[in-house]
Amino acid sequence: MNKMMMFAAIAVTLISCGGGGGRPNFGDNEYPVVTVGTSSADMQATFPATIKGVQDVEIRPKVQGFITQINVKEGQTVSAGQTLFVLDNSTYQAQVRQAQATVNTAQQQVNTAQLTFENSKQLHANKVIGDYELQTTQNAFESAKAQLAQAQAALASAREMLSFCYVKSPASGVVGTLPYKKGALVSASNSLTTVSNISSMDVYFSVTEKDAMVISQKGLSSLPPVKLQLADGSIYTNEGTVTKMSGVIDQATGSVQLIASFVNPEKKLKSGGAGTIIIPRIASSAIIIPQSCVMEVQNKKFVYTLGKDNKVVYTEIKVDPQDDGNSYIVTDGLKAGDKYVTNGVTKLSDGMEIVPITPERYQQKINEQAKAMSAGDIVGAMKK
Repeated sequence: MNKMMMFAAIAVTLISCGGGGGRPNFGDNEYPVVTVGTSSADMQATFPATIKGVQDVEIRPKVQGFITQINVKEGQTVSAGQTLFVLDNSTYQAQVRQAQATVNTAQQQVNTAQLTFENSKQLHANKVIGDYELQTTQNAFESAKAQLAQAQAALASAREMLSFCYVKSPASGVVGTLPYKKGALVSASNSLTTVSNISSMDVYFSVTEKDAMVISQKGLSSLPPVKLQLADGSIYTNEGTVTKMSGVIDQATGSVQLIASFVNPEKKLKSGGAGTIIIPRIASSAIIIPQSCVMEVQNKKFVYTLGKDNKVVYTEIKVDPQDDGNSYIVTDGLKAGDKYVTNGVTKLSDGMEIVPITPERYQQKINEQAKAMSAGDIVGAMKK
């Protein structure tokens, strides 16, 4: 068992030497070479995102006053028209009573003026009084009605001011934080809370201007359902749909904002949260190569391809910016049928002649070398 474990350790050491950092010493110029092929690749693009409710309503009082009642709790679901806060309204109640008394007085004056006017019309018909007296009583009646209308308007205004003391929710949703407690003096400059409609959520993210042009040409309907990765790394259960794209390019970032809509039946998503939008896509006829055979110099990527007379060529490639951490999808620099070196690339130089072998034969030679190593070789390999 110990021998098997030691052999496995040496094999791993030799294989690691055969990656980007070097190759086993076979005593010849053999390097593993594979032929470029194509396959389908599941790819995805990720974008930082901000989560918002479809409707976030900031609640502010219209009048100044002390909070006397707080009728809701943070996170509570409320309906449109539900009373959230009550402000001290004794002053406004007094104003309503005063306005009501003024209306009552004005109504009595109207009644009296009307009786006088009706009596004057009869006297005028019997030629007891003249036109002037009749017109005077009619004017008094009209003036009394105008005063009544003015008093009624003042009463309506007083009642409206009183109603402002009862702060109600303009929409259905979930109550946010409650920064003010009972007894606090608040006014229109103070935000009492926010009511968010989170039955469905809008998730905002941005793409480059180039990507936005491609999306515009194909239409939003061409985009597949998107996923949402939450702040804890988990993937939200429900998929979303990209529904809107801004028509304005952000001059500071050169990006265009998109909105994806997600249903939120379990209220798991919270307005103001952060996440990552994941847009999946399938690349057909993709060229996929391991990252271990790629060298990066000044943000450029290179591989060694096999040219004429078995001489390697230092070849620049371009890859898709999205990768899985193990492989690259090559977008330029390689084509189907090309051959490239998979191991020991740091030992190569442009134009160097090699003996190409298959990766299987390369692995076989590693195993053979591991078996033939002496104890001293083993200790030396383990130290490398």
